[in-house]
Amino acid sequence: MHEKLMKAFSEQINKEYYSAFLYLAMSNWLNQEGLPGAANWNYVQYQEELAHAENLFRYLQYRDIPVTLMNIEKPEDTWTSVLDVFKQVLAHEKTVTASINNLTSVSMEVHDHAARIFLEWYVSEQVEEEANASDLIQKYSMAGDNPNALLMLDEQLAARTFVAPVVPGVGN
Repeated sequence: MHEKLMKAFSEQINKEYYSAFLYLAMSNWLNQEGLPGAANWNYVQYQEELAHAENLFRYLQYRDIPVTLMNIEKPEDTWTSVLDVFKQVLAHEKTVTASINNLTSVSMEVHDHAARIFLEWYVSEQVEEEANASDLIQKYSMAGDNPNALLMLDEQLAARTFVAPVVPGVGN
């Protein structure tokens, strides 16, 4: 694997672990605010981000490529509202999308077709991540300060469960 692509993969692994920590911090804050459903949604998101990082890691191992692990930055841990949390979720997912797109571009630049094909799953996943965050922002905006609507939304988010993604190309 080209050195530039190896570096970009290592950076993406770090970003995925940072994402996991960010969602864990969000889950913790929401739980403290008495929103266990929204806390659960973010905890499941934390689990997904761990899986994303681990699948990138396993892909490199599958190809016998050394992985360089980096320090993980401490995420923000305080927000003003549940709506503020989900606005940050969307903003964060947009930065992850840009990073995945950059990683994919590097794979094409160095003509690593196997990596490009592997990364297609991540490109599609980011479309879903942004759509989910946008949907929650819309719902929380509509709910406003209505306690019944907020309770109903929280109950809906409590039902979310983690399903480990199956990413082609990692020797599942």
